[in-house]
Amino acid sequence: MQPIDLRSDTVTHPTPEMREAMARAAVGDDVYGEDPTVNALEALAAEMTGKEAGLFVPSGTMGNLTAVLSHCGRGDEVILGTQSHTFLHEAGGISALGGVHSCQIPNQPDGTLALEDIRAAIRTEDIHHPVSRLLCLENTHNDCGGVPLSGEYTRSAAEIAHQHGMAVHLDGARLFNAATALGVSAADLAAPVDSVTFCLSKGLCAPVGSVLCGSGAFIGRARRIRKQLGGGMRQAGVLAAAGLIALEKMTLRLEEDHRRARLLAEGLQTVPGLLLDKGMPLTNMVYLALSEAVPLSAFRIADRLREDGILVGPRDARHFRLVTHYWIDDPAVEKTVSAFRAALS
Repeated sequence: MQPIDLRSDTVTHPTPEMREAMARAAVGDDVYGEDPTVNALEALAAEMTGKEAGLFVPSGTMGNLTAVLSHCGRGDEVILGTQSHTFLHEAGGISALGGVHSCQIPNQPDGTLALEDIRAAIRTEDIHHPVSRLLCLENTHNDCGGVPLSGEYTRSAAEIAHQHGMAVHLDGARLFNAATALGVSAADLAAPVDSVTFCLSKGLCAPVGSVLCGSGAFIGRARRIRKQLGGGMRQAGVLAAAGLIALEKMTLRLEEDHRRARLLAEGLQTVPGLLLDKGMPLTNMVYLALSEAVPLSAFRIADRLREDGILVGPRDARHFRLVTHYWIDDPAVEKTVSAFRAALS
C-alpha cells in the first residue's frame, strides 16, 4: 500500500497521462534549440506568464540561480526576505557560484516585504556599497504558510525597485497555486516583474523541471547561464511532455488541493494538543504547532504516524508542515486526522 505522503508536493508522481505523453514525445537536441516538445513547453509557459520567452531548467533552484546570475554581476546585491526560499534553502548558490551579495529584510506574516523596508535597503551611490541590482519576491510564500501575494502588492514593490534602476525576480515555484487562490491568472501576478520561475514538479505533478520566463533578451542571457550551470539537457522533450500536461490540465485542478488543505486543517483543529501555526491555509500548506501540554516531540509523533503509513514533515521539535497535492484524496485526509488523534492520545 502506498503511504499517505504529506511531506511536500514535491513527492508527486507523474499521472498516467503524463507517462504516456513522455513515452511518445517528439525529441531533439535542446541545446541546439531543436527539441520540439521543449520548445512547445517554453512557448506555453511564456504565454501563461505573460512574458516573451521561457527556458526549461531541471529545478526551481537552478531557475532562481539562473535568474539572479542573469540579472546580477559579481559584487552586486539582491534584496530578499529572511524567510525566502532562495536565502534559506538554495545552498547559498547566488553567493557561492555568482559572487552576488544578499541583503535580507524581514518577511511579514503575509509573505510580503514591507515597502518601507525595501526602500530603506536600496543602497545609495557610494563606492563603499555594493550596487542594489535586484529585488526577489516569492509567491506563494512557502515559509510564511503558503500565502499568495497579490498582484497589487507585487506591483507596488516592483515600482520601488524599478524607480531605482533595479530588476525584480519572482520565485513563483507555486505561482499557479497563488493564481488559483486569488482568482486571477498567473500572467496577472507576474506582470509587474522582469522574470519569474515556476515549478512543474510540485503540485503540477510533472516528474522534474521548472521554467524561467522573461523578455527575449533576458532569456538569451539565461540560456548561457543555464549552460554554465550544467543545465543543458539535450533530448529533454521526454520531460517536457509531462510539463505540457502539467500546464494544460493540472493547473486547472489546484483548488481541489486547497480544499483538502482546509479540510485537513479543520480536522486537525479538533485534535487536542494541535494548533494551527499560521492560521487556516490559503493554498495547499497546513502548518501545525504542538501545544505546551504535549510532551512528545514532532519527530516522535512523525515516527508514530509513519507506522500508520502516513508521512509528515516536522520542521523542528514542535512544528509540522503538511502539504496536500494530487495524490491526497478525501479518505487520506480523514485517515490523517484520525492518526494524529491516536498518536497524541
